[in-house]
Amino acid sequence: MKRLVHPFRETDVRALAAGDAVSVSGLVYTGRDRFHKHFADGGELPVDFRDGALYHCGPVVVKTAEGGWRMVAAGPTTSVRENPYEPAFIEKTGVRLIIGKGGMDAGVLDACRRFGCVYLQAVGGAAALAAKCVKRVAGVRFLEEFGAAEACWAFEMEDFPCVVAMDAHGKSLFDAVREASSAALRRLGV
Repeated sequence: MKRLVHPFRETDVRALAAGDAVSVSGLVYTGRDRFHKHFADGGELPVDFRDGALYHCGPVVVKTAEGGWRMVAAGPTTSVRENPYEPAFIEKTGVRLIIGKGGMDAGVLDACRRFGCVYLQAVGGAAALAAKCVKRVAGVRFLEEFGAAEACWAFEMEDFPCVVAMDAHGKSLFDAVREASSAALRRLGV
């Protein structure tokens, strides 16, 4: 497993290949539908994403008696909804890691190739286990405006396991599976 630590350098990201197992450590920000729409509409970003990570996640976070936050669940949300926004986000922000589940389209794959970014597949259905990789909630932006699930959370992660699903060389595991499945169906005469 290859360990990626924030800040995520373009040379390290470009050295990854589709199918590589990686672990992500350091600062990771969340952003979902309202966050992406805000960006697309010209809204200011609350943090600098250069050499950073964007996690498609709607976490369950509760306020502690001490005024901090306790992570309950931090699983990935379906990334395909962000297809219209992600290429421009990658280009304009210099983000290096997009983390989610379920794949993204050819436009995102091309932006990853052109600007040195990768799409990482996190395990869906294991939100409580993913939460254990969040060592600290470092802050939150847009909580009042967007609500807890859509806010931009800042997590300090440690060894969050993922697989490189789309690399910075134009390779996609989703395309490879689709091609292999089609070939198998043709061999079967289906």
